Amino acid sequence: MELGIYGLGRMGANMATRLLRDGHRVVASNRSRGPVDEAAALGAVPAYTLEEMVQKLGDSPKIVWLMVPSGQVTDDTLHHAMSLLKPGDIIIDGGNSNWRDTVRHAQEVTAAGMHMMDCGTSGGIWGLKEGYSLMIGGERAMFEYCEPIFKTLAPVDGYGYMGPSGAGHFVKMVHNGVEYGMLQAYGEGFEILEKSQFNLDMREVTRVWQHGSVVRSWLLDLAALAFAEDPRLDNIKGYINDSGEGRWTVQAAIDEDVPAPVITLSLLMRFASRQDDSFSAKVIAALRNQFGGHAVTFESGEIGGVKHEA
Repeated sequence: MELGIYGLGRMGANMATRLLRDGHRVVASNRSRGPVDEAAALGAVPAYTLEEMVQKLGDSPKIVWLMVPSGQVTDDTLHHAMSLLKPGDIIIDGGNSNWRDTVRHAQEVTAAGMHMMDCGTSGGIWGLKEGYSLMIGGERAMFEYCEPIFKTLAPVDGYGYMGPSGAGHFVKMVHNGVEYGMLQAYGEGFEILEKSQFNLDMREVTRVWQHGSVVRSWLLDLAALAFAEDPRLDNIKGYINDSGEGRWTVQAAIDEDVPAPVITLSLLMRFASRQDDSFSAKVIAALRNQFGGHAVTFESGEIGGVKHEA
């Protein structure tokens, strides 16, 4: 098939490459020139603006796949694409848009006589080799029309139709919430092992866990790679960002009255990771000193504190 991909970041560029390798005609575009030139060297048709990309696509229905950051960037790019396309054309949002934004976008696109698909995309930098897990929402007829694209991008059985507009991004949002909880559990488990008296080799622990254990997973395989490169992770600072999906999953849990303590706490632990010296920790230390005479560590590095009589 033929499609245009706008947004050639790490995932967008790899997706274009995977499609090219399977014989699709890809018109590749990006805000900066470098990634477009790289895609052209691999066989893509280069387009240095969104206008040029739409012009170089063939007859309708034209397919424009957006791989841009969620929020205002997606809003602006979507509306720009709509101004260039015609009724019957198809826009696919493959980024991590909030599903509520996606429902709104689909209503706008449909009102203009065009079609929109939302595609929750998982696979990260490994997607080029392993394929991408694709969770797709929108009109079923459009899903079936675009299915050759999805089949190329995904591994066997790695894509599916989730439901009407917004369903794809909703499922991907919850997927990422589950990911938060799994990552937190691995992190806590490995810290308990690392802090123990046994001077454990994490490379050996992960090797054994990878074969037959109930906690084996792709994330564990990635942990094994990380420990192989840096056995005690000495070169990594424990600062964890969040890209939004965890927050949205927690909000969805609240909206649906679903208790989700693991996912919620895993999100809060990411916030905690960004505090070198949190004020709440200072308050707790001061209170422990006040009620129990427990020692506190001062900014100077000295350990002490007032001890109170019972």
